[in-house]
Amino acid sequence: MLSIDSPGCNLSLGKSVAAAGGIKKWNEHPNIKALLKTLDASCKATTVDEALAEVRGLMSLGHNLWAFAYLKVLQYKDLDLCYRMLLAEPALLLPVAYTPTVGEACQKYGLLPQVPRGCYVCIEDRGNLKAVVEEYASQHLSKGPDGKYMCDCIVFSDGGRILGLGDLGVWGMGIPAGKLDLYTVCGGFDPRKTIPLIIDAGCNNAAVREHELYTGLKKERVKVRSAAGTDVNAAYYGEGNMIEEFMTAATDLFGKGCLLQFEDFNSNDAFPLLAEYRNKFLTYNDDIQGTAAVAVAAVLGGIKIQMPNETNLIGKMRELKYLFVGAGSANLGAASLIAQEGGVPVSSITVTNSKGVIWRSEDGKEGTFKNDEQKGVAQIGQPDFPCGAGDLVCIIKNLKPDVIIGATGVAPGSFTKEVIEAMLEVQAAKPTPLRPIVFALSNPKTQAEIVAADCYKFSGGKCIYGSGTRFPSETVDGKLREPGQVNNFFIFPGMSFGAVQCGATSIPEKFFMAAAEAVANSLDAHDIDVESVVPNPERIRDVNHNVAIACVLEAQAAGLASKTLGKDAASVSAALKAAMWVPAGSAPAKPMPPPPNGRKMSRRPSNYGSEAESAVVPLPDH
Repeated sequence: MLSIDSPGCNLSLGKSVAAAGGIKKWNEHPNIKALLKTLDASCKATTVDEALAEVRGLMSLGHNLWAFAYLKVLQYKDLDLCYRMLLAEPALLLPVAYTPTVGEACQKYGLLPQVPRGCYVCIEDRGNLKAVVEEYASQHLSKGPDGKYMCDCIVFSDGGRILGLGDLGVWGMGIPAGKLDLYTVCGGFDPRKTIPLIIDAGCNNAAVREHELYTGLKKERVKVRSAAGTDVNAAYYGEGNMIEEFMTAATDLFGKGCLLQFEDFNSNDAFPLLAEYRNKFLTYNDDIQGTAAVAVAAVLGGIKIQMPNETNLIGKMRELKYLFVGAGSANLGAASLIAQEGGVPVSSITVTNSKGVIWRSEDGKEGTFKNDEQKGVAQIGQPDFPCGAGDLVCIIKNLKPDVIIGATGVAPGSFTKEVIEAMLEVQAAKPTPLRPIVFALSNPKTQAEIVAADCYKFSGGKCIYGSGTRFPSETVDGKLREPGQVNNFFIFPGMSFGAVQCGATSIPEKFFMAAAEAVANSLDAHDIDVESVVPNPERIRDVNHNVAIACVLEAQAAGLASKTLGKDAASVSAALKAAMWVPAGSAPAKPMPPPPNGRKMSRRPSNYGSEAESAVVPLPDH
């Protein structure tokens, strides 16, 4: 039977795994041993066709957790074959490698066989974090001519807010690992030059933390009250804090060009940490900035669907009114991006939280905001109409938005028939009515503010719809609709690849607006015909290539690129394509399409999202 081990590692393992004697010993738990035996017997492929046949067999059960575990075993056995398979069928397999399957995988991460990929940086090792990361690098990375370990990117999380599932602690390792799979498949990163990493600062979810197979430190997080009045992780702030220690260690080991991407931190920590370190390291927070960018891209796509010949999409975006329902990192990031970089007047933007419309007094001492970030998007003065959490229809009728974006995570079905009808009534009363743009971005499907079928039904097909998790195609009045999945996998792989390849010194907000426009300009004739606000995921690598080009051109124009890749889009495109990693044994690459120039491409409909979605059963969050 397959024996998985990581000799020479102890510091960089999960604390409970290390205490058990390492990965090999951990996997001898009777239940895990039985799973590993089954997976080993299921994973005998030596070719892409054989691997696809094996994984399709597991997927035919209608539950993709087995397929997720299969990918991890195949990746351990033959990394190049694993990525050749993912690149062969990304539309089919990315939902297995990442969302939505990764949600359930993280909830059960300790119950699955453990593999060596993934570095664990624990609060108990503060003052010695460089040694932890260096130990992992010594086992998994190669050294370059300068003697430094070659690492282009680290995606790191503390498991504090995994998708909509709450605090999963180190079981959240599935997120940075899965994210880096998309970095490779969609962006072109060499997986042998990346590190998925978890900051283990404890876990406040007792159902997870006290589980027999919890892989990390079995202690609660130490929280303190911030100056803004929010609960934050004490270890992340002040002199010698572990976030700065880790980021400094990473740049010492791998150079300042190593991208350090924040992922799935609780919003109370995510915003202040991004503000603190965005200009000190090559870093960004995908939950805030990447999600914001793809939401803006989808708005631009919604405009393009209605005005296919419009060349100034951002100009048209400025003319619309926006209602953001939910004040988490996704919506706050999107609201800030369209205002600061898109030029949308702040008077055209309204955000709600659990108290309703966010407002503040002129002196900022009173209002319904819960933190400084919400305060920053608050309306001045209390509205003179009912605007509480249960007054969404009233809010729409008074504020008259053209776009409504739901990202609450906790209010499934909140975009009711009455809400959709109110959006239609608003447009009907305007001299030049538009079709309402309705986004339900909460994941998984069970948390969506409205499902695609209901949105089309309630609106008679008039609303333009997008969602966080992909919904199946619908036929509306005899016309095919393919609901667009407004997912940041259209943004972060290309954004990161472009930034690393041109040696960007920082990643400002203007990069994300350029990325959003690149995604919208990647819509083809079929996308517009089926009213998908974002491109079909079947072309995800091409779309991310366009995003990378836009990022590089923006960096070079802003003087933030330490390397010039070309003087125009075509030359930058060629340089980026040449830098893309290709797994050993791959067939010659197909020619990359030229950068966006207004042309329309055709392609067959994708089967992405057609497989059954893994059921995600939230655990209690204490």
